[in-house]
Amino acid sequence: MSPILGVIASSNYQRKITVDYLVIAGGGGGNSGGAGAGGLRCTVTSTGGGGTLESALILNSGQNYTVTIGAGGSGGNGGDNPVPVDGNNSVFSTITSTGGGRGGKQSGADVGNGGSGGGGGRNRNTQGTGTANQGYAGGLGSTSLAGLPAGGGGGANAVGANATAGQSGAGGNGVATSITGSSVTYAGGGGAGGDTGCAAANGGSGGGGNGSATTAGTAGTANTGGGGAGGLNVSSGAQGGNGGSGVVILRYSDTRTITIGAGLTSTTSAPSGGYKRTTITAGTGNVSWA
Repeated sequence: MSPILGVIASSNYQRKITVDYLVIAGGGGGNSGGAGAGGLRCTVTSTGGGGTLESALILNSGQNYTVTIGAGGSGGNGGDNPVPVDGNNSVFSTITSTGGGRGGKQSGADVGNGGSGGGGGRNRNTQGTGTANQGYAGGLGSTSLAGLPAGGGGGANAVGANATAGQSGAGGNGVATSITGSSVTYAGGGGAGGDTGCAAANGGSGGGGNGSATTAGTAGTANTGGGGAGGLNVSSGAQGGNGGSGVVILRYSDTRTITIGAGLTSTTSAPSGGYKRTTITAGTGNVSWA
């Protein structure tokens, strides 16, 4: 290769950067059914929905790339005031993860589809669907079983549990990834709520909220995309927990320096194992590398 061509090739190489990512959307809001976790897409260890591991992005140095952290959906009330809300999408460059589906209700607004699907509500034989390569479906609620139990929210690694006699469904478990340098589990589904003669259920591993048979369901854990849990399954008071917010984690060579634009909240780790890792927990804005 001529010296001039060698310089050009080296320059082109220096402009490229390989970035691994974990992109998790906000979890859905619970009601009587547990809510679905936010969709999970990842290039390290494993990804959501039992899919094939995602491929790292090859990006240009000095170019801006959009990041958006999806908020969790708000929990609902069995009396339709308020109605539960699906989680919001998270974005990094060309990668979008879909917000988790809201938990189902006894009446009115029904269960939501999403990155992972919401669990069917009390006295509703329904379930929300997940998104391929992001998460799983929620569990079925019941119109006939003792106690009229509700279904658990889907997780990134497992379907939410169906209602059984006297027992509402647990949330589906989340996915473990080592993108941060240690194994952490994210995107668990919310557990369904209970009532007299019907036990509530816990959320899935990875931030899913725990259901309640006496009061409001608990929220999904922030920055895990965990689904909100179902609350007390009475038609006027099944207050569900809010969904957990999403997160974007970026892993790249420790020879590179990242610039975080205004509007984003982030931390960057010290170099380890040849990588730096930047965790973005809130906001919308741009990132770039030098």
